[in-house]
Amino acid sequence: MKEENRKFLRNRAYLIYFGFMALMATVFGTVISIQFSAKSVGEMPGQGKIQERIVLDDSRFGDVLDKDMNPLITTVSYYDVYMDPTVASKELFDRNIDSLAQGISDLFQQKEAKNISNHLRVARSKGKRYVLIQKQVTNEQRMALRELPIFNKGRMKGGIIDGQNQETTVRKNPKGQLAQRTLGYYKDRNGKKYSVGIEGAFHEYLAGKPGSQIEQKIANGWRKTGKVIEESIAGSDVVTTIDSDIQEVVHSELEKQLVLMDAPEGCVIVMEVSTGYIRAISNLERAKDSSYKEVFNYAVGRLSPPGSTFKLAALMAVLEDGKLTLDSELNATGTYRFKGSKKPLYDSNNGRGYGKISLKKAFEKSSNVIAPTIDLAYKNDPHQFISRLEKFGLTKSLGIAIAGEPEPKVSRPGSRQWSGISIPYMSIGYEFEQTPLQTLNLYNTIANNGKMMKPQFVQEIRTSGKATRIFEPVVMDEKICSQSTVDKVKRCLVGVMENGTGQDLESVEFKIAGKTGTVKLISASGEFLNRSQSQYQASFCGFFPADKPLYSCIVVIYKPKENIYGAKVSGTVFAAVANKVFASNLKYHDAINEALDKSENLPSVKAGSKEDASNVLAALGYRHNITSSGPWISEVRPSKKINLIPRKVRDMKVPNVRGMTAKDAVYILEDMGMVVEISGYGKVIYQSIAEGADLEKGRLIKLTLKNI
Repeated sequence: MKEENRKFLRNRAYLIYFGFMALMATVFGTVISIQFSAKSVGEMPGQGKIQERIVLDDSRFGDVLDKDMNPLITTVSYYDVYMDPTVASKELFDRNIDSLAQGISDLFQQKEAKNISNHLRVARSKGKRYVLIQKQVTNEQRMALRELPIFNKGRMKGGIIDGQNQETTVRKNPKGQLAQRTLGYYKDRNGKKYSVGIEGAFHEYLAGKPGSQIEQKIANGWRKTGKVIEESIAGSDVVTTIDSDIQEVVHSELEKQLVLMDAPEGCVIVMEVSTGYIRAISNLERAKDSSYKEVFNYAVGRLSPPGSTFKLAALMAVLEDGKLTLDSELNATGTYRFKGSKKPLYDSNNGRGYGKISLKKAFEKSSNVIAPTIDLAYKNDPHQFISRLEKFGLTKSLGIAIAGEPEPKVSRPGSRQWSGISIPYMSIGYEFEQTPLQTLNLYNTIANNGKMMKPQFVQEIRTSGKATRIFEPVVMDEKICSQSTVDKVKRCLVGVMENGTGQDLESVEFKIAGKTGTVKLISASGEFLNRSQSQYQASFCGFFPADKPLYSCIVVIYKPKENIYGAKVSGTVFAAVANKVFASNLKYHDAINEALDKSENLPSVKAGSKEDASNVLAALGYRHNITSSGPWISEVRPSKKINLIPRKVRDMKVPNVRGMTAKDAVYILEDMGMVVEISGYGKVIYQSIAEGADLEKGRLIKLTLKNI
């Protein structure tokens, strides 16, 4: 071969070789590029034309429950339901579309069946594969849709589209407005977190832990594939201290009184004395439409002068420091002047005063003679008075779990706010601001014999049905004062109800201990408003029963117009709550038949369910014989024994239901296909179709009942 030919072939081989290598390098580079590009947006590589990505799989939120495990906040799932009308066969679609449309119309009551049918027919003819049926469908409605013609064939043959991709979850309050502000919420909007109430404070427990799974891109968007990378962990349930029965009473009584007093807002708290658990809390504010709603947590977050309810702290101070006794004589002239004050202080009985009275009587009548009395006792050592308030736990916040509790505002010697009238006015509830919950905590402590408990709103965390964290009662101070002082002020609080400002409040079979409070609100400059301009805050705080306290309670109503005094405005609510809680709580009542012997007369047993009759007789302690193998029985009593014999129910024959209750009789007859009409009450004494007659489904049978 000539040299030129060899050179040509060699160059050609090199060209093919390097060309092939360049092509391989290009392919390899493209593959690498695709891989890195897919990973940068969270997609999975190596799946050909199918695009995939990793997405978070939200965990299911836990529920917020009352103390008896009833839901106060729960997660409700809603579904947007669509249909692919092209999936069903022509025969299935044409034969059942009208029935499907009628079912949809009956379920949602929004469109006529004819319009729905026409809409789906047109969509099918145009080849549409994603037709909206209904948005925000509950799971119960979703299950009902799946039973309808065509849809009962499933997604692949019936075209119903209602899976996970269509699910949204919403937090709901099954009990509506009850304690809504205290239950609260947690929201994360644009990176800004809103943490309110119990749900906000315990969000970490409720939220659980999200997982992750793979989504695929399809023509209509992204769809979950069911491939789970990491399982989500459902949130725990938070069991609150709320007693729903007490909560309903508190809410309704407060709302009723706000309407009656034409007041814009108010709050009520009920605390369990021995534990500090909050059993009920209501905060209502008048809306523009004149209804009352839970808008702001006044009980926890609003500072205001406590007024005469604070006289309890002043009384405790002089007794504990040994400066006065309950029998110390005071001169209640009705008009009291202080250096540095432009206007005198008057007693509420139009300034007439009460003359020479004891300290106990002055407290019971809520006389403002307490102001000059406390001033005289502490004016040479005001720090001693403030120190005593600190010992009572009144100058600091309670450190509760939910957000929003402020520190009390206390005037102190040497501060800009301090003046010659600070001690006297503080002793009657001015120049001092605290929240209703902070006021209540002092009264709860006295009810608990001086042991201060921390107010708590949650008693346990439950995960998968088991308690994983329990919030035991927390003692903040074993003894805020001597037992002698506790006993004395308890007598005074009972005296308020028997001889003082609370004596018109009625209770049933038990004593209430409490104190009224009326605060005249002041202007921004610190001056009292003129009578025509005045606005008031009425309150009542106490505990019940007075001798063995179970609950403490405070009621505060802001700016009432029909009346201003604490007893008439807030005390009425307190008494109503106390009476209803007492009447409905078995802890207050002895069993009326506890000491009685069981009657020798055996009870009458109505014909009916064998299981129900046997369970009731066993629970009542009555021995009985059962000779029945079927589910229904009647009674024979040839001797002093209870014998249950079978009541046979034959197929396709009208059964004998005489002697049965309506519940069992109706169940048997309707289960057999008959239509039942009943009159009277008690047990069945007559049936319009005789026993043993041939059964006709859909036939009417009339039952007459009588209580014999």
